[in-house]
Amino acid sequence: MISPAVNNYIHEVELNFGAITPAREEILNSIIEYISSKRSGEKVKLTFICTHNSRRSHISQIWAQVAAYYYGIENILTYSGGTEATSFNPRAVKAMQKAGLKITIAEESVNPVYLVEYSENASPITSFSKTYNDEFNPQSGYCAIMTCSDADEACPIVFGCEKRVALTYEDPKKYDDTPLEEEKYDERCFQIATEVFYLFSRLKVNTP
Repeated sequence: MISPAVNNYIHEVELNFGAITPAREEILNSIIEYISSKRSGEKVKLTFICTHNSRRSHISQIWAQVAAYYYGIENILTYSGGTEATSFNPRAVKAMQKAGLKITIAEESVNPVYLVEYSENASPITSFSKTYNDEFNPQSGYCAIMTCSDADEACPIVFGCEKRVALTYEDPKKYDDTPLEEEKYDERCFQIATEVFYLFSRLKVNTP
């Protein structure tokens, strides 16, 4: 069972599905087609990629895993990475905590390892910054989902992926240390959650 706080956030997200534009829906449909193309029981690996693996890629990966669990879509494994490693940005962590997720530091360092909890019945998600081809991530047979235009342009080839999709988002980093900082991180968290949950809700509709 999803925790009550996360469940409340998801209900708000579902009410926002109508805000998804046809152009964004077309991109999401390409990911739906990829997942649907897999054989029954086959593991589906999704790697969300952004330049520094610090904000948008983490948010996307976490919400994708939660959405798969929420809608009962089995055999979904989500990952995140960058073209370089930095750290999971504390501002992004805060936005996801405000959405109801329980996020704690399991290992303190310049690149902390976080545990993200969303249900008592599901294993926590381990989150830390890494390159997309880090040994923690799949090396082949995955869908590479590019969450920022810089990474999309910097990586003309993503080695090992079966499919590549550009699902890019505005970087909330541009608002760091401004009066709009918290609002923009919350906005990006909600936008990503809306699109990811829409994606998995459509998979639920198509499940026999």
